Amino acid sequence: MKLVEKKYIVPFVFITALFALWGFANDITNPMVAAFQTLMELPAAKASLIQFAFYGGYATMAIPAALFIRRYSYKSGILLGLGLYAIGALLFIPAAARQSFTFFCFSLYILTFGLAFLETTANPFILSLGAKENATRRLNLSQAFNPIGSLAGMAVASMVILPNLLSDKRDAVGNILFPMLSESEKAEIRLHDLAVIRDPYVILGIVVLVMFVVIALVRVPNNSKLDNSEPTLNSKHSTLNSIRRLFHNRVYREGVIAQVFYVAAQIMVWTFIIHYADHLGIDKATAQNYNILAMCLFLSGRFLSTWLMKYTDGRRLLTIFGIGAALCSLGAILIVGKAGLWCLVGISLFMSLMFPTIYGTALEKVSQQDTSLGAAFLVMAIVGGALMPPLQGLIIDCDTILGHPAVNVSYSLPLLCFIIVAIYGVRSRKV
Repeated sequence: MKLVEKKYIVPFVFITALFALWGFANDITNPMVAAFQTLMELPAAKASLIQFAFYGGYATMAIPAALFIRRYSYKSGILLGLGLYAIGALLFIPAAARQSFTFFCFSLYILTFGLAFLETTANPFILSLGAKENATRRLNLSQAFNPIGSLAGMAVASMVILPNLLSDKRDAVGNILFPMLSESEKAEIRLHDLAVIRDPYVILGIVVLVMFVVIALVRVPNNSKLDNSEPTLNSKHSTLNSIRRLFHNRVYREGVIAQVFYVAAQIMVWTFIIHYADHLGIDKATAQNYNILAMCLFLSGRFLSTWLMKYTDGRRLLTIFGIGAALCSLGAILIVGKAGLWCLVGISLFMSLMFPTIYGTALEKVSQQDTSLGAAFLVMAIVGGALMPPLQGLIIDCDTILGHPAVNVSYSLPLLCFIIVAIYGVRSRKV
């Protein structure tokens, strides 16, 4: 059985390329929490509002994106998503000029309006390009290109942004010098560093505009199976009826919940790895290298899990990988030192198959007329990445808890999330 039907190869390739685009945005942004915390002299909880704005955009726009796609087409949704993506990235120009943390958060919020459109559109589109029996495996293959974009975003952060931040200069024992400077010196450094942060986003916005033109010229299937598969809002398959059917589908309903906790865990693991390393006296640029290694494991895991699905059920793998991630989280909590950091890095291998497998499993028994709304709620579940990182930031701000480093203790939250994902793997196999 072919993974992708021959007539859909070209759109499959171009839409799969979009997965790298939102991976880049995700992982160039994660290190910015630590960068803004130092540069704007913010507590970790407030700095993590970067993630609240970023993933809050998904929660805001996922349902409108689904309704737009139901009314128009997959291709229209993709083009609108690329347009919003570019606008959000280019808004970094006035945000840097005003030196406003709030404006940066707003820019990311608009940027993720675009990402919500792209993810709500691209994921079900890929699922539909072939037999339903291997749809989850096909999505795992496309999702494997997401960490390629993530690695590119991390590379830009670690080689272009973080090493050039004057605010992260340290003394011989690893203490950051920025808080000890005069206000005039801080103002000069802040002007420089915000320009360093701004420029890669501006370039990204230009790249996205180029991609907009390319996708506009590519012929995307527009037939009953794809673009026109969703009925209009005035048809017998109303939005409320779709929501009712989705709510009564247990595997789908629990899949949305599992996705909320998975995304929360992913963002917490990757966002605060720099804080974890900082507690060990490692500077931000070096700490980002551990993030890059984690993403390499994540990418390898995507291709490995796609191959393994030829021989075993994705739900079984989801359970096994959930247990593996939970055990690594325990190591990151209990072990103080480099070994704990390596456990934290190792979590990424087990996270690799979770998003596409939860996504594909949840939608497997969803009818065609409910697919776009079903996809929207699964994308909306990305709000987990907005809600839990600020809570983890509050824990980290405590410094120590019962004599144990608070940053270690904070990984109890991802531990809980991975347990929930493993339970979903077990429960979905029973249906």
